Amino acid sequence: MLDRLGSGLKDAMKKLAGKTVIDKAAVDELVKDLQRVLLQSDVNVKLVMGLSKSIKERSLNEEPPKGMSVREHVLRIVYQELVKMMGGDCEVTLGPQTILMAGLQGSGKTTTTGKLARYFQRKGLRVGVICADVFRPGAYDQLKTLCSKVNVPCYGEPGETDAVKIVKNGRNELKTSEVLLIDTQGRHALEDDLINEIILLNDLTKATHRWLVIDAALGQQAREQAARFHEAISIDGVIITKMDGTAKGGGALSAVAETGSGIVFIGSGETIEDLERFDPDSFISRLLGMGDLRALMERAEEAMGDQELDVNAMMKGKFTLRDMYKQLESLKKMGPLKQVMSMLPLGGIDIPQDAFDVTGKKMERYKIIMDSMTNDELDNPSIISGSRVQRISVGAGATQEEVRELLKYYKTMQRTLKGFKGMGGGGKFNMQRMMKKFGGMQN
Repeated sequence: MLDRLGSGLKDAMKKLAGKTVIDKAAVDELVKDLQRVLLQSDVNVKLVMGLSKSIKERSLNEEPPKGMSVREHVLRIVYQELVKMMGGDCEVTLGPQTILMAGLQGSGKTTTTGKLARYFQRKGLRVGVICADVFRPGAYDQLKTLCSKVNVPCYGEPGETDAVKIVKNGRNELKTSEVLLIDTQGRHALEDDLINEIILLNDLTKATHRWLVIDAALGQQAREQAARFHEAISIDGVIITKMDGTAKGGGALSAVAETGSGIVFIGSGETIEDLERFDPDSFISRLLGMGDLRALMERAEEAMGDQELDVNAMMKGKFTLRDMYKQLESLKKMGPLKQVMSMLPLGGIDIPQDAFDVTGKKMERYKIIMDSMTNDELDNPSIISGSRVQRISVGAGATQEEVRELLKYYKTMQRTLKGFKGMGGGGKFNMQRMMKKFGGMQN
């Protein structure tokens, strides 16, 4: 969903950037393109129409800031209005807190609770988890398994039907935790006893946050869930899951934003690391190919600690096998390569899918193969001939086909990274230059 939405938005803005004259007809065409893209992503019609009206009125009536062309001014307006449509930013504090998790069965609530435990753990906080889901068989076992992967304590009482009792006991058991996550029961529908129970748990825990987990596949129907839970316990953050597998994600995003609850995280993968803070400004920036360097640096600092992350050679287009060896380990710690690359300001550069198709096992295999190479081969891969491939494969206990696969992947990465060299100047549509010129896009 995000790929299609982002591609459509970038195409609409590129078309405007290629116009020689920015007049009412050009603005009308841009708005129609945006309407089509957003409606195809299931964004609410009223929101789309409101966005269209604001873009038209501002583009035709506002004077561009000093030093900004009319074209850049209109693109800036589109950016600001898209950010506004996504709703406000929800604060995530890193101090002691209790978070009550709500949501219907099947929304991904238990998995998300495990992902949140990992998120706060990576921030250096002591995390504890309570399973108060007394409705779904196996809920405790699932949550316990997730938490054990990252060494987070998980409390539950399998067979107990009183969720309030479980939470009372769990709070005593996990009283040294700085962040306490409480996974409540979900149902197939919004039922009164479900709402009553979560009200009791909210009153008991005096929760710092009450976060609602919603499946992106619900689309615009997410509005009803968000409103009902919000009415019961004052939801102050929504987590939207499964954003990688549905065309209705735009509907869920806009529906929740419309309720005023605010989106706090989005989930778009199966691993315990696949949870991202939702920041409307950064989200739209990434959809438009402008990247999110702040989030990238935060992730790099978490993954690397005191180790140096040398990207100078990469950004200059100079990329050897030795560089790739260093970066494979760094990227593995930072998370899925596609997420990492989306944080770079790529503008209109299309990244080949081959550049993303490297699993953790393959990374380890590639490193073993590179350990069998000489320093000259690592620094100058072009010298690797057929006889060298044979020697490397024997030394690594690999097939010659695996060595050639590594070299093919290296060339794909090298071509991709060379695209960065042209991002600093030239061209009609240079997002990086626009970012610098706009400063803070929302100002």
